[in-house]
Amino acid sequence: MPVFSPKPVILAGLGLVMLGTPACTQLRSHQGYVIDVDLVNSIQPGVDTRQSVQATLGTPTLTGQFGGGDWIYLSRDSRNLAYKNPKPQNQTTLRISFDEKGVVKSIDKTGVEQVASISPSDKTTPTLGRKRTLLQDLFGNIGTVGAAGAGPSNDNTGGP
Repeated sequence: MPVFSPKPVILAGLGLVMLGTPACTQLRSHQGYVIDVDLVNSIQPGVDTRQSVQATLGTPTLTGQFGGGDWIYLSRDSRNLAYKNPKPQNQTTLRISFDEKGVVKSIDKTGVEQVASISPSDKTTPTLGRKRTLLQDLFGNIGTVGAAGAGPSNDNTGGP
């Protein structure tokens, strides 16, 4: 009489668990500028200009359009599991302000505390006017094309 051995079933179950484990691995990503602390510390207010900052740090991530035209360098490290939205773990925002002559006025550095999580209140865009259903949108124009008084006549009689 054959005896049932649970060993193959246990091994198969462990194999399936091992195959599913990599799906839960945390993903890491880096976005933006790679900040070198020594290069950032070499920028001196009142000494460096736009040209020397660009030669030292490279092109900024963002440039201000108003006022003195601040330069902003962004760096962010994020983590997420599989299909979930990434969450910022570390962020550095380096803002370099210039005076009207193009000389560095100040250097401000902020971190991940400036990251805001925004969740939309609704999944529809508010519009002005009446609300229509899908069927009204699909079939609402039936009968309006070519209706009397809707446009010029095409009977080639020369009259109105």
